[in-house]
Amino acid sequence: MSAHLTFVAPPPGLGEDTDFRLRPLDGADGLYALETSDAGTRVFVLDAATYLTDYAPVLTDDQVAQLELTDPDQALALVVANPGDGGTTVNLLAPIVVNTTTGRAAQVILEGQDWPVRQLLGA
Repeated sequence: MSAHLTFVAPPPGLGEDTDFRLRPLDGADGLYALETSDAGTRVFVLDAATYLTDYAPVLTDDQVAQLELTDPDQALALVVANPGDGGTTVNLLAPIVVNTTTGRAAQVILEGQDWPVRQLLGA
């Protein structure tokens, strides 16, 4: 799935851009590059449903409204992956949620939930 995403606000740490491209990486199901339209900024994200079967983030009503979600099946949860010497960690507290129908996206902070900011992938 390659898609154009429009963020409701610039994702933290990625400058002022709101237009991104989500590009699958060959040979890695559920792994994507999230890139600015000029490819100047790129982060790696994972499809949470593929890699984190127990991950069940709950959005607030405001977050659902911002993303214009009308059905839970429209929501795709992506987590930012950070490779490091000790392994790859993922941010479970602030997933990127995509409305798969419209391409609207937001990096949300999950309120009142105990998901870690740095979870070792596979732990």
